[in-house]
Amino acid sequence: MKRVTIPELLDTDSGTPAEVASSLCDLRWFNRWFGGTNTTQAMVRAVVGRSQVSSLSLLEVAAGAGYVPRTIREQMRRDGVGMDVVLLDRARTHLPSGPQNGVRAVAADAGILPFADNSFDVVSSCLFTHHLAGAELVGFVNEALRVCRKAVLINDLIRHPLHLGLVYAGMPLYRSRITRHDAAASVRQAYTVEEMQRLLAQTQAVRIDVERHYLFRMGVVVWKG
Repeated sequence: MKRVTIPELLDTDSGTPAEVASSLCDLRWFNRWFGGTNTTQAMVRAVVGRSQVSSLSLLEVAAGAGYVPRTIREQMRRDGVGMDVVLLDRARTHLPSGPQNGVRAVAADAGILPFADNSFDVVSSCLFTHHLAGAELVGFVNEALRVCRKAVLINDLIRHPLHLGLVYAGMPLYRSRITRHDAAASVRQAYTVEEMQRLLAQTQAVRIDVERHYLFRMGVVVWKG
């Protein structure tokens, strides 16, 4: 199945505030039940295990309301690992309106992260990199490597015909017309594991670990030197 770039409605807030809010709820539902949260949690655990640390700072890029990192923060806390989380999104309207139990939020461009070198242990993203063309993806990862101390975590979809079929089968369950458009568009422009590996080989990473997860998710840990 060939990769096809299709603009997604949520990227430009092409809907009413209620439609955007419903689409963000759909994303939370996807991440809760279809591998999103578990994929990022597995990568965070890999970083904690390799680094042997009891606390971790994490910048979540294209975070939206931050459901995934906030959920993992609570899970890791129960395991005795503290997490300091900062949410970053291009659209301020996607972010929480105020501090959420110590989680900070910043509106900024993911391509030019407004932080000094080595500001966070980890830079993470969930369902973001499929929005980027190849050169943009390489540029984003290099920028994330600049800002992190340990690793960049990529949680995204795997493009596959069966995955697209499942998306269409689930259409009646989606709350928002934005989701009904964007879900199929996301799968069509997602990368395969092999494509992702070839692109990341062009970055400044010293090591790349890729794992396939439940329901056509990939988890990629891009290690810094």
